[in-house]
Amino acid sequence: MSLLEIRDLRVTYGAGAAAVPAVRGVDLTLEAGTKLGVAGESGCGKSTLALALLRLLPRTARTEGEILLDGEDVLTMTWGRLRAVRWAGASIVFQGAMHSLNAVRRIGDQIAEPLLVHGRATPAEARERVAALLGQVGLPAARAAAYPHELSGGQRQRVMIAMALACEPRLIVADEPTTALDVMIQAQILRLIERLVAEESIGLMMISHDLAVLADTCDRLAVMYAGRIVEEGPAAEVYRAAAHPYGRALSSAFPRIGDPASRRAPRGLPGDPPDPAALPDGCAFHPRCPVAVAECAGEDQVLRTAGAGHRAACLHVGREQG
Repeated sequence: MSLLEIRDLRVTYGAGAAAVPAVRGVDLTLEAGTKLGVAGESGCGKSTLALALLRLLPRTARTEGEILLDGEDVLTMTWGRLRAVRWAGASIVFQGAMHSLNAVRRIGDQIAEPLLVHGRATPAEARERVAALLGQVGLPAARAAAYPHELSGGQRQRVMIAMALACEPRLIVADEPTTALDVMIQAQILRLIERLVAEESIGLMMISHDLAVLADTCDRLAVMYAGRIVEEGPAAEVYRAAAHPYGRALSSAFPRIGDPASRRAPRGLPGDPPDPAALPDGCAFHPRCPVAVAECAGEDQVLRTAGAGHRAACLHVGREQG
């Protein structure tokens, strides 16, 4: 049994004529001890997907499909069961640690809170656990007495990771965990996440707009566009040899070290993702696609085999394979 199975997940904000589809039929699987990256531009549905995993979406959202965590559907859990699963079964590292932490509470108290709420420790045991967790993420135990504003951006992000690990969850979802950090601190945080996944044998879903970071950190990579997965496969392969034109555009947007041509003339992608409230007919990517044909505007594409464990939702992939 997989640690996490997402089956035909659909998330819609609003209702009736004002309904906005943010996630449209996503299927993903994550095994324990592995790392799955989800990439895409802002507005493609990545954060909505992350929040849906633990039913953290606003009341205006309607969620359909299945989210199986160790075989149990999160979407049908009672509130009591869901409360027990949050932090203990699965936890989230939100983007922007300064905004996620309580500015007027010491970080040690904030890390200890899920332990106390879930009855995992007495107050004395929680203090010991907090010290151990801070050490695990590379911070001295004395920092437990600090307030968030007294820590650097990288230190606050480490606190968020320590908090996510507090109740020893089986799954961690990291939504843009290195946003706004300098490259040196970013590298430290990424290596820390990799080490903790290996040591604790947890599953990691990491969400980012940065394909290069995900390719360097994750085992598998899923590319999201307009609420759908348009490509999924081994991370290095999707990054270096994407089969979908959107995946290729994301990859080529980053200059490559040692490649003067890409440094002097990095290729990007003109335009923006479509408004979820006004998606184009057919393949949602076709208005921006450099290889679109008339067929693309009339029919949406399904994921097709593009290699071993590699699929892409592009008409040309089907033709190449055929």
